[in-house]
Amino acid sequence: MQIKIKKLRENATIPTRGSASAAGYDLYACLDAPVTVAPHATAMIGTGLSLAVPEGYFGAVFARSGLASKKGLRPANCVGVCDSDYRGEYIVALHNDGETERVIESGERIAQLVVIPYLAVEFDLVDELDETERGAGGFGSTGK
Repeated sequence: MQIKIKKLRENATIPTRGSASAAGYDLYACLDAPVTVAPHATAMIGTGLSLAVPEGYFGAVFARSGLASKKGLRPANCVGVCDSDYRGEYIVALHNDGETERVIESGERIAQLVVIPYLAVEFDLVDELDETERGAGGFGSTGK
């Protein structure tokens, strides 16, 4: 699949994969100056990129496991959803779960992008739903 990508700033970095089988493409910070993310705070970190994800797909922005486990940084909304009709800059709301200030430098890998297909659905309002063995049992109700 080919995805059109536009650099909004000259120093933007095109997403890369860590290996040929990696599902996620690393997104890089594109900054004029380093950004400090205070403990338990969120900073908006631009990538300097705009993408044209094909219709029927969306760009999912996930945490990078190394950044989350080593520095306590993750997308504030946990998973960002970038719809196929969005043409603005991909910006990661990076949240610091730790107790220490973290500095983000331009060119640093801040998140990963996975392009995922989705199903468009229509909702049919009904008075009753089909019965199942589980029923309305919620959190922990299956006993596993």
